[in-house]
Amino acid sequence: MKYIKTPVLFFLLAVMPAIAQQKITLQEIWGGAFRAKGMAELTAMQNSNQYTVLNVYDKNGNAAVDLYDFSTLNKVGTLIDSKNHNGLDGIDSYSFSHDEKKMLIANNSNPIFRHSFVADFYIYDVASKSLVKLSDNKVMEPTFNADGSKVAYAKDNNLYVYDAIAKTTKQITTDGKKNAVINGITDWVYEEEFAFVRAYEWNKAGDKIAYIRFDETDVPEFTMDVYNQGLYPKQETFKYPKAGEKNATVSLHIYDLKSGTNKEIALGSYNDFYIPRIKWTNDAQTLSVQVINRHQNNLDLIFVDANSGTAKVVLNEKDNAYVEVTDNLTFLNDNSFIWTSEKDGYNHIYHYSKTGKLLHQVTKGKWEVTAYYGFDDKTGNIFYQSVENGSINRDVYRISINGKNKVRLTTQTGTNEATFSPNFEYFINQYSSSTIATNYKLHSAKDGKLVKDIVSNDLLMERLSKYDLPAKEFTTITTAKGHELNTWFIKPKDFDPAKKYPVLMYQYSGPGSQKVANTWNTSDDYWFYMLSQQGYIIACVDGRGTGFKGAAFKKVTYKELGKFEVEDQIDAAKVIAQYPYADASRIGIWGWSYGGFMSANCILKGADVFKTAIAVAPVTNWRFYDSVYTERYLQTPQENPLGYDDNSPINHVSKLKGNFLLVHGTADDNVHVQNSMLMIEALIQANKQFDWAIYPDKNHGIFGGYTRLQLYTKMTNFIKEKL
Repeated sequence: MKYIKTPVLFFLLAVMPAIAQQKITLQEIWGGAFRAKGMAELTAMQNSNQYTVLNVYDKNGNAAVDLYDFSTLNKVGTLIDSKNHNGLDGIDSYSFSHDEKKMLIANNSNPIFRHSFVADFYIYDVASKSLVKLSDNKVMEPTFNADGSKVAYAKDNNLYVYDAIAKTTKQITTDGKKNAVINGITDWVYEEEFAFVRAYEWNKAGDKIAYIRFDETDVPEFTMDVYNQGLYPKQETFKYPKAGEKNATVSLHIYDLKSGTNKEIALGSYNDFYIPRIKWTNDAQTLSVQVINRHQNNLDLIFVDANSGTAKVVLNEKDNAYVEVTDNLTFLNDNSFIWTSEKDGYNHIYHYSKTGKLLHQVTKGKWEVTAYYGFDDKTGNIFYQSVENGSINRDVYRISINGKNKVRLTTQTGTNEATFSPNFEYFINQYSSSTIATNYKLHSAKDGKLVKDIVSNDLLMERLSKYDLPAKEFTTITTAKGHELNTWFIKPKDFDPAKKYPVLMYQYSGPGSQKVANTWNTSDDYWFYMLSQQGYIIACVDGRGTGFKGAAFKKVTYKELGKFEVEDQIDAAKVIAQYPYADASRIGIWGWSYGGFMSANCILKGADVFKTAIAVAPVTNWRFYDSVYTERYLQTPQENPLGYDDNSPINHVSKLKGNFLLVHGTADDNVHVQNSMLMIEALIQANKQFDWAIYPDKNHGIFGGYTRLQLYTKMTNFIKEKL
């Protein structure tokens, strides 16, 4: 139930008019009162100058995929409307065949982990409007082959191919088994840390499927109790390789649909390696494969001849710390390719020949490319997003493939994100800043000129005007050690520099992350504004290790996670404590996940600086976290024991002086509740008083029903009582 508190009136002397600042409530925040409008499932068509949007029309979930023209923004048709098809009670997501004459429609989706899900999938013929169910069972990650005549999908750890013409299904792998072998779908750690689920790809001719096979047999298992399953808790067991433990053994295979043969590809003399990406080139018989060593500091781009099975390294990336894996590999018509790399100290775009010879470094400078949008072969232009206008901002640019004739296409300072039309004539710009709610506008890709408004959030801005919220103040803090760190502050609207205010610091601080960004509000931001209305100053500092300021700034934390990041938060708090309006005795800090790890460390290592801390779903010992993420930054615990132990908060509990709230969900498959349970035991044995909250059957996000409202009420009360 939503409610709005009666506004409190502030009078600026008797001669001034009364100004009411409406108070934000937690019920409004978590009830969706400040949710911005967007364009759900916005997809640019590839064969026409059009785009599609998924529109949900009513409370019953009826939805349609509508088609719009890029040049006019007019709706030109509806491709599918769920209410016209019996049994299709909504649309969760959709994808197209290459010719865009058929669609795959997902319905009744059930999540597995962060990205993965199973669903009922349907093949929809756009012209005939016929809808055919792909399988009697829920399946994963279906995709069309080149001509749309076949669909591959995964079920029960095996791969299948459905023939849409013959209406027959063929199983192409047979050894899939839960917690043992997975074909064509990633294991838990690949999904979480390499951020992909579908580990198979059709070639351009549609006659071969390349896939990764995961043998998890020797990977240690993790078991969680799920309580809301009846009289006895149910145990969920899955493979989870913790730092230094056995990973899944991966192998690359190519299935030939014509011959029905399955070939394993010998990639070379690699030992204990990952295959974080596979992608067919524009040559239908050449597959690109990225292989990276376990330390993740040596990556090979390999081309595989699908007929002979021979593999050749065409590009190698090395780094003294680690190499980032991205989706920015793009093959051009001549099979030359675009690649992004940090090898000159900043993330930039490079153009290589089909043999791996460097043709051009396309972008250069002491700034980072943050997104690659595509290449227009008619004009020779590359389109990208970068932080050239300051590391907290994002702009869209075009540049010739030879690195000349760069044009900034966006003019408003803030965060600009583009979706380009297939012919690169237009782009839809999603823009926001800390003061302007997200809006969508059509622009010319030639010069960036505005063509037409699409979606605004003017009504949200009008609603927020009643709250008379303060603006985020962006600045930098220079610590005593000389480190200049991006920072924002939210101060009470009636801020009086002569008063003393308690300060709550918020951060995440994980490698390559960013929280000090000139973009529109998250739910947490509204919570911060609410706290500012109650007399708190909120501060956010991006310390060393965070992203978009160059590789050296980001990778300084290598082998010592939690050392320099914690130093920077403590040192920033000391700077803030010297401000005349900050109450140095009332500085707190909070964070979630990596931010929880950080805030726990800060209340311990910075016991004389921080009065209060909240740690939600924190890693408390990196030995408990997964292999891919942890070893990328720390190597293994066998190789770098001090890097693990010196900066894990569980080893510093004796230093606790202030107020500490520890929060975790019992069904957190990512950062296991084991982290908090053992932290709790360590605090108990150190005879330390603290507060804690455990959320049954909640995962890393700790949400569902009234959970977030209850959690943020608890955190609000804790801050008001303890800070």
